[in-house]
Amino acid sequence: MWKKEETKTDSTSVTDTVKVEETPITIPDSATIAKAWEDFMTPGEPHKMLALENGTWNEEMTMWMEPGAEPMKNTMTAESKMIYGDRYQETIHKGEFMGMPFEGKSTLAYNNASQEYTSTWIDNMSTGIMVISGKYDEATKTINFSGTTVDPVTKKEKAIRETYTIVDKNTRKMEMFDVDFSGKEYKSMEIIMTRKK
Repeated sequence: MWKKEETKTDSTSVTDTVKVEETPITIPDSATIAKAWEDFMTPGEPHKMLALENGTWNEEMTMWMEPGAEPMKNTMTAESKMIYGDRYQETIHKGEFMGMPFEGKSTLAYNNASQEYTSTWIDNMSTGIMVISGKYDEATKTINFSGTTVDPVTKKEKAIRETYTIVDKNTRKMEMFDVDFSGKEYKSMEIIMTRKK
């Protein structure tokens, strides 16, 4: 099937005709579409893995404001549960940070279509939404997330990275990696989560 004829003229005014082949469009039937949506909406093994974290967790947090800075330590608690028919994990984090009450919310999803995890984060000390995505490495029991955020100081977008490791049944470790003003990556946060109940 031919799309159209296109005419090209070179510097000597000689005209050539080029025929461009059109790629045929395949339209799936209704049964295929219905099956795809059923697969997309049905929780699977990755969602069961997220559900294992239901409950209350103690969090030991260490932060570094810049490379080589003295670490700042803090403790918080987190309450995790599955929502929307066990399709997403929602976790509420509460505590104090820099002498002020702190509350944050994370959501974690496994997208059956893209076959990757996506995490979002909001809290009462910012006005942005952090969105990161990544794959699970079975060998290391780690989800390796990456994404971008806008730096509130420079107002420019920068890369961020997070690793989330299932240490054992009752322990999780989250490590956040930021970049300094020179663009060098450094570890900015570590949270050790231990199951409370």
